[in-house]
Amino acid sequence: MKALLHILISIVIFCPVLIFLLVFFVGKKIKIKGTHAFGMASDVTTFFLFFSVPLAIGAVWQINIGIFLVISAILMAMIFTYVEWRTKKEIEVKALLRKIWRFLFLLLSAAYIIICIVGVIQSLIEYLQVV
Repeated sequence: MKALLHILISIVIFCPVLIFLLVFFVGKKIKIKGTHAFGMASDVTTFFLFFSVPLAIGAVWQINIGIFLVISAILMAMIFTYVEWRTKKEIEVKALLRKIWRFLFLLLSAAYIIICIVGVIQSLIEYLQVV
């Protein structure tokens, strides 16, 4: 049982695209509108991307960037908050947090895709050098 749980958690962390698709299609099945289902799927996936991106970078380049990612997310949230405060004078916390979380989704998704592509290319180059 413990091994099965370990395998499931590993799959979820190393392949956040599966979580996105699962949440999106479940959302569509329970009659959530397309844009809301997409938003819900991106919100859930962002949490898993926070673990996936540092693990993927560690697997490809043997670098630990976990703390750097957290510090970058906090700095980005501070910048978003400052810009929101300067433009609107009254901050709606829920809307601000949604903007920050969705931007993190875009940023982490792009990073994950780029890391996967670079990792595959790097593995192909290493394989071709051996052969």
